Amino acid sequence: MSEFKFACPGCGQHIKCDTTQSGSQMECPTCFRKLIVPQAPAGDAGKLVLTASEVAKRPATTVSNGLGAVAPGTTAKPGPPVAAIAIVVILVAAGASAFIFRDKLFHSAPKPKQSVPEETAAANPDTDSADSNSPAVTNANGAPPPDDSKWTLDLEGVEIPDAPAAGRVRGSGFGLQRATIKGGALDLRQGPAWPPDLGISIAFFATRPEDLANKILTITATQTNAPKVTLRWKDDQQKPATHSVKAGYAARFEFGAIAGGRLPGKFYLCAPDEQKSYAAGTFSAEIRRPTPPKPKTPKPPAK
Repeated sequence: MSEFKFACPGCGQHIKCDTTQSGSQMECPTCFRKLIVPQAPAGDAGKLVLTASEVAKRPATTVSNGLGAVAPGTTAKPGPPVAAIAIVVILVAAGASAFIFRDKLFHSAPKPKQSVPEETAAANPDTDSADSNSPAVTNANGAPPPDDSKWTLDLEGVEIPDAPAAGRVRGSGFGLQRATIKGGALDLRQGPAWPPDLGISIAFFATRPEDLANKILTITATQTNAPKVTLRWKDDQQKPATHSVKAGYAARFEFGAIAGGRLPGKFYLCAPDEQKSYAAGTFSAEIRRPTPPKPKTPKPPAK
């Protein structure tokens, strides 16, 4: 016979008893609980202190500790039903799929595109800004439709907008970014360099900008001796292209006084091309003087 120790589950009192008492009932000398003596451990496991179970309660589940001893276990808490977990997983997966494929499932209508004005060059002394007065974007080309009421070959009574020039050139939205005049040639352009992305050039019957200052010029569609108008744009390969109009267009130019090396003014021009190009508004043209001719080198005297 040999002895071993076990603990009271109520007060923790260590109790010594003989191995022959395993499985029998006895009373704790401290708390007087009725206990069931645990199974005596075998071999070296006798050094372990076991815990007894109370008579009135269900014996604790015991597990082997791998050394031949039986250690008290803990009663597992009941978990959620497997069916409930499966339902939750299915609902989450269905919700995620509906969110990912919501456009295909519900065929939502596309959002309308907002109007965006043409970009303009950064402000500097040689640039006319058109940030707040660019034409409204109403089609894929960024220009008003061809039958827009702003295009007309009868400018009688038409008011010129008091805003930086804007319109349409060969189907693309035009916003004035720079204006220059050299001699009698006025260039209105959009783009940072020459040749411009879009532009309108007018060759007036004048040799100097001073000849146009404070003048009003009206050109009717029936006029045969009108100044030549050149429409400028870039094709699909970004190569410069032009179209000249010598008659059949309507225009009105009102020039102001020259100041600070610039010729200000406002205009309204409608061309008879298929795309119904037009532009209207104000400008301030930088005056560029013609390059003086190089002096001729005198021929050496004949010998």
